[in-house]
Amino acid sequence: MAEQTGEPAPKVWRGRFYEDFDVGDVFRSRLGRTITDTDNIWFTCLTMNTNQMHFNVPYSERTRFGEPLVNSAFTLALVTGMTVPDTSENAAANLAWADIKLPKPVFVGDTLWSECEILEKRESRSSPNVGIVSMRCRGVNQRHEVVIEFKRTFMVYKRTAPEITDTFPITNEDWTV
Repeated sequence: MAEQTGEPAPKVWRGRFYEDFDVGDVFRSRLGRTITDTDNIWFTCLTMNTNQMHFNVPYSERTRFGEPLVNSAFTLALVTGMTVPDTSENAAANLAWADIKLPKPVFVGDTLWSECEILEKRESRSSPNVGIVSMRCRGVNQRHEVVIEFKRTFMVYKRTAPEITDTFPITNEDWTV
């Protein structure tokens, strides 16, 4: 399990690689993210979702929720994104999302955090440079309610994979300040 050990942060953070995961590791997002009306409207429009529940206030006021719901695909995308710094920053590809559940509604103004647990890991059968990691994730709001749960599987590079070579453009120029 990933735990706080009091060790200093690494001077160079390159994200986690396949070798860095152990079954049972738990990662919690460092930052929460408050959802705005703009987030919800833009995402709904970008994805051509015409369900008025996401953008029509008078319509949504007549429903059991009494206000617009945040687009659930946005909730999935946000919570997934919040897990990336801890889990899949070095992923080669997402392979699956499964068992997506939405136990509580999400509204504009809610703040979400993510939590995930590593369930499985294995070597790739087709590529020696990657491994396969599966985890379960959830989004938790400011009221301590779970608003989304899902499983996600991704292919992640190994530390020695040539694809992840540092690409920072090192310069030989002297500093001028």
